[in-house]
Amino acid sequence: MRKTLLAILFAGAIFTAKAQYGTMDQILTRLEERSGVNQNLESVNIDNKKFVFIKDEADHTERDFIIIKGNKATYVEVFDDKATGKSTSNVFSGDIIRKKNIISLRADMLENKRVPIPLTKTLLLTKQDNILYLIDVNTKTRWIDEAAISAIKSKNKSKK
Repeated sequence: MRKTLLAILFAGAIFTAKAQYGTMDQILTRLEERSGVNQNLESVNIDNKKFVFIKDEADHTERDFIIIKGNKATYVEVFDDKATGKSTSNVFSGDIIRKKNIISLRADMLENKRVPIPLTKTLLLTKQDNILYLIDVNTKTRWIDEAAISAIKSKNKSKK
């Protein structure tokens, strides 16, 4: 009798542990998808996409754009000086290589002149709430798809 009771208890513990593992695995999978690590976005087309990053500092605002057309890319930096109101920009051009969700950007031309040290970025393509993002692997900055910004703005205007 005692052995049967212990066997039933042991079997129940195994089933409970398996159920908890399944739930924990689902939670970890969702967290990985949110952080962009465990997503399969190979089929997502990024051709003719523009990604935007805006950084607001005390003395200036920096707006950066990555424009992707095929395997070519344009990287634009726009600096708005808050004191004078003047804007300056740098336009880099180069190419990209995409392997699964990783995009490597190498811009070796600054306004049609070759630069000695190319601007390079390694970006992770991720999707959250149907919005595409590029996350810089080194700095963790997030670049948002400009089409999503436009859609959000138009949705907010229609609510007013």
